[in-house]
Amino acid sequence: MTSKSTTVPNFPTTTNITIAPTIPTTNITAALTVPSTTNIKTAPTIITIPTITNITTAPNFTTTTNITITYTIPTTANIKTATNVPTTTNFTISPTIPTTTKISTASTMFSTTKETAAAFTVFSTAKAVTTVTTTTTSTSTTSSTTAIPIKEVALSVTLDMEYKPDYNNKDSIAYKDLESRIIPILQKQYGGIKGFISVFVTRFRKGSVIIDFTVKTSQIDGTKMTEANKNLTGALREIAPVIESAVAQYYSPTNLVSSAAITYTGQTMMLTCGPPDFNIGTISQNVWKFKDLPINSIRFKSSSDGNQSTLTVSNVILSDAGLYTCILMGEYVYFHQNKTLSQENIRAAPVVQVKSEIPVKCQVNQIQSLECCVQSPFTVKWYNSSVALLSDSVGGKNCTKYNYKMENCNTPTTKTFTCKVENISLIYEAKTKLTIFVEDVICKNNKYGDGRIGDKVGIMCGEGLEGHTIVQCQEPGVWKLVEDTCIITIIKELLTQSKDLVNDEVKNFTGDLRTAVMEKQHQISNSSSTISAIVNMLTTIATVSTEINKVVMENVLQTVDFIISDGSKETWISLNSNLTNNSSSELLGSMETISEKLNGTFDIATQNIQLNRTMFSNYLNEELNSTVSINLEDTALNNVFITTLVFSTLYNVMPTRNSMFNFTYFNTSGNETDNGNAINAAVLLVKLDKTNVNVSLSYKKHNTSLSQSPQCVFWNFSLFDKLGAWDNEGCEFVSDINGTVTCNCSHLTSFSILMSTSIPPDKSLALDIITYIGVGISLASLVMCLVIEGIVWRALTKNSTAFMRHVSIVNTALSLLMADICFIVSAYVANNLYDNPNRYKVPIAPCSAVTFFMHFFYLALFFWMLVSGLLLLYRTVMVFSHMSKWIMLALGFLLGYGCPLIIAVITVAVTAPKGGYIKEDQACWLNWSETKALLAMVIPALTIVVINIFIIIVVLFKMLRRRMGKTVQADENHTLVVIIRCVAILTPLFGLTWSLGIGTMVSPTNDGIHIAFAFFNSLQGFFILVFGTLFDSKIRSLISRLVPTLNSGSKPTKSTTAGISSFSGLKIFNRFCGKRHIYHVSRVANSSNSSGASESFNKI
Repeated sequence: MTSKSTTVPNFPTTTNITIAPTIPTTNITAALTVPSTTNIKTAPTIITIPTITNITTAPNFTTTTNITITYTIPTTANIKTATNVPTTTNFTISPTIPTTTKISTASTMFSTTKETAAAFTVFSTAKAVTTVTTTTTSTSTTSSTTAIPIKEVALSVTLDMEYKPDYNNKDSIAYKDLESRIIPILQKQYGGIKGFISVFVTRFRKGSVIIDFTVKTSQIDGTKMTEANKNLTGALREIAPVIESAVAQYYSPTNLVSSAAITYTGQTMMLTCGPPDFNIGTISQNVWKFKDLPINSIRFKSSSDGNQSTLTVSNVILSDAGLYTCILMGEYVYFHQNKTLSQENIRAAPVVQVKSEIPVKCQVNQIQSLECCVQSPFTVKWYNSSVALLSDSVGGKNCTKYNYKMENCNTPTTKTFTCKVENISLIYEAKTKLTIFVEDVICKNNKYGDGRIGDKVGIMCGEGLEGHTIVQCQEPGVWKLVEDTCIITIIKELLTQSKDLVNDEVKNFTGDLRTAVMEKQHQISNSSSTISAIVNMLTTIATVSTEINKVVMENVLQTVDFIISDGSKETWISLNSNLTNNSSSELLGSMETISEKLNGTFDIATQNIQLNRTMFSNYLNEELNSTVSINLEDTALNNVFITTLVFSTLYNVMPTRNSMFNFTYFNTSGNETDNGNAINAAVLLVKLDKTNVNVSLSYKKHNTSLSQSPQCVFWNFSLFDKLGAWDNEGCEFVSDINGTVTCNCSHLTSFSILMSTSIPPDKSLALDIITYIGVGISLASLVMCLVIEGIVWRALTKNSTAFMRHVSIVNTALSLLMADICFIVSAYVANNLYDNPNRYKVPIAPCSAVTFFMHFFYLALFFWMLVSGLLLLYRTVMVFSHMSKWIMLALGFLLGYGCPLIIAVITVAVTAPKGGYIKEDQACWLNWSETKALLAMVIPALTIVVINIFIIIVVLFKMLRRRMGKTVQADENHTLVVIIRCVAILTPLFGLTWSLGIGTMVSPTNDGIHIAFAFFNSLQGFFILVFGTLFDSKIRSLISRLVPTLNSGSKPTKSTTAGISSFSGLKIFNRFCGKRHIYHVSRVANSSNSSGASESFNKI
């Protein structure tokens, strides 16, 4: 049977080469059976002919040349056949050869491809199509040659000769000349190495003249290579002396071997270098590099085992991605191997967030939800032991929720649930401990839930953060933060990276830090752990830096500018309350260290920081910004650099304690501040090569109302076991004029001014004495007032005006009495704080209760004083108007108690859920710093005071108009005397003394205002008794008649004044002022005591 396969090429000028070999009887391997008369398209085949045969056609060769090559294929060919094949096979190869063709044959062997055993081609530059005619029924053989790998060894040698710029240009005459002189020497030295193929110059480098060259070889013989390197030193002397001998460097084409294709952050990663596939000799040292820099990190550890080395990277972070290089320094050859790890190889680990601990009061059939979150693209699921629980996704978040149902509340129970990351080979999980109790709830909060004393709640940090927050239920029923490790993930990675920071990396690192802070600024301001980590990194930068330029300093200041802004104030308060965390002092210390390492002169300004680095000689007088100026005179210094840093908002950061601060007065577990002082100016950092220089500093005060005890201070890092404090040693106060404080200091460091924010302790004690004695007198006076009013009540309340006047007095006295009792109770509760370790944290429940009632009754006091004022205004201005006393009574109680109740309830409802109803330290009273709840007392009280002042002015005006031109008593013929007497009497009755409270707020350090405020308002009950009751002539008359009657045991005579039916506003006013001969208004009542009576003026 015959089989034919033909291809027809289309080429313009063709040389046909026909090969007709004779094939002896042979076995042919067939991968498939081909029936007779089958066209087979063959694959290319290489034929190499041993003899050198040149066939050349003339340029104008247009005829067809037939070349027939006949040769014999030996019977030793390993050819198997699946069918019977005739003994002879004819091959016809018709390639296309250009007009001028050179065919070189090197040997008589051929190789076939896997597709067919009958396909051949000539290894040349010509393209050929093969036509095969054969009687074979099937084809498929495998017969191949193995390519010998070529190794390239890089070497360098340094010649002691002058480097020419032309050596950079390979086409230059100088380059070619030097190359032509070196190549023969290299060939002579390395040509004898076994497997040598070639040697060539790669380049010439500067450094004298460094020659880089490469030796190509099929195998590397280390000993021969080393011998050639040694001999090269002598051979090159004819060109120039050798400064540094050649060392063989082999760069492996294979990569380092990684322990895993994907490594998650926080894990450990291993990279293995070697072993080389040839002998490099004894390895003297292993060198590892990352991003072409030698590795010097506590996280990176290398180890050796024979002729290979392993690098172990612990606590992997995302920035560990990059180029890793290993050098095995062998005796003969330095073996190089590298690998680039991308972000696909190092990925962020899943951060599983749950509430680690949840206490809950047991209630049958109650559902307790357990929430678990993780960042995208991971997913999580809840498990109870190994049993998967039915979980629901939480809308809008990458979270899942499991609802646990309480079925039995007979005994307390503790259950542990596990949240695991799904579809990942490694185990990432978090556990929630659910404590179900049956005891009474002590701590209750919308955010933290219910708990008993000692119970803890673990809070999730939030998206983009790692760590946990733990609060604990403590006496007296308050959830208190005990641990907060929540830190922004990217800042945590930078913190880990900073552990290995070196000077060369500072520029890039500070840029990364600044970028991260800008991107996460809203989260950073509320994260104490994150700010603490940033301060830690700034300290590291200050330590490792040898010289800091403007670019690095800009990165640093922009970072610092944000963390000292007003938005971070509360976070710094939290940091300063931790004895183990001294971040504020550490921050200032790092800035001082950095300022010492600045190079050059420049200015940098951010929102809250101004830096100036300049040079001066002998004196310097400069206004650094609008609030700080510096003056250096007669320093005898020439061309000296001075660095100044003005921190406008560092008062948010630094504690206010000074060198006299006594920690025993405060919580011993906290890095407390002194609430009696304030940093009342910018903080100025001054650095000069010479420190003992007299300097004059001028500051504009932040709060111009503070004028008590100004102190010129500097931050002393060594005080209080390195916690630091403000110290005035070497600094003296000069003046405080027009809000500008001037100081002189004999050294240079970080300066500011401290001013007292409250009355000094000695005056504070005097205020306490005045307050408590005054309140005691008031309590007794108010009781007497109420007793007297009860005695004379029926005799003096015959008409609506008198009735309402005494109703107002009684309720004013009653409200003040109750408010003073609440004040005493609150003082008792606050004083009990000194009996426990947390004495500056008030008990929330009792303090909230007493504050509510104190707030209510003080408001009632003011509103009843307003009722008295409005009654006076009504009877003075609306003389002919009449209102039923029951309507007046209803309006009075609505205003006197209704309005205070509404305000008090709204205040507690709005602020208590946020935990901001009362202040947390020193006293039980409304909160100011967080929720401004105190405004619910201040605004109504001051409004009423202003209204009553207006009423007094109106009534005085009316009175003075009516007495003009009339004869008056000799002791009252001067109008000013009348006004002074009336105002003095009405001021305590109408609450005008409380206006002194404005003065204590505007000028909190003025002890005179504080003393006046304490004196008048603590004695207000006494003033009500005297001016509201005893100064009333009618009451005195009744009492004087009643006392003898009581003594004799007979019935009192009926007072003629009891028949007086009504009093006008001026009559009331005159009785307040102790006047008799004045106009008054009386109503002539009809027999039916109707309300429609007429009004007339009568003269007493």
